[in-house]
Amino acid sequence: MNLKEIKELITLMNENELMELEVEREGMRVRLKKSSAGSIETVTEGHVVPKAVQVIKRDEKSGETAKQELNLAAIKAPMVGTFYRSASPEAKPYAEIGQTIEIGQVVCIIEAMKLMNEIKSEVKGKIVEVLVENARSVEYGQPLFMVEQI
Repeated sequence: MNLKEIKELITLMNENELMELEVEREGMRVRLKKSSAGSIETVTEGHVVPKAVQVIKRDEKSGETAKQELNLAAIKAPMVGTFYRSASPEAKPYAEIGQTIEIGQVVCIIEAMKLMNEIKSEVKGKIVEVLVENARSVEYGQPLFMVEQI
């Protein structure tokens, strides 16, 4: 599945006022889910992540759609293990959607062989998406976060 196909799915969702859409093709699964605010969250499984995504939002007052091109980078898992967004279940997540992060800032932990490994950002920008649910297994090279580069 390529960027053009993902954009077409987003357009399809907006045109048909769908709240959720899931497609699996060629070993890649994409789930698009619209929040109550009108933004679309994307969850992908596989190793293909677009570098730029066109975000389409509907203005509630005028009803018009606005398109915005984002320069996105993926923060990927450097190892196989279990992904954790925070140091403990009660603790605040290291990185939240909308948060601006710096190069070298800890964004999550991956537990591998009973060792907790802090994963640091290699890019500066704003977190636009968390691609993995907390306490889920991740594979080497799997995208964890999408960051709009600054």
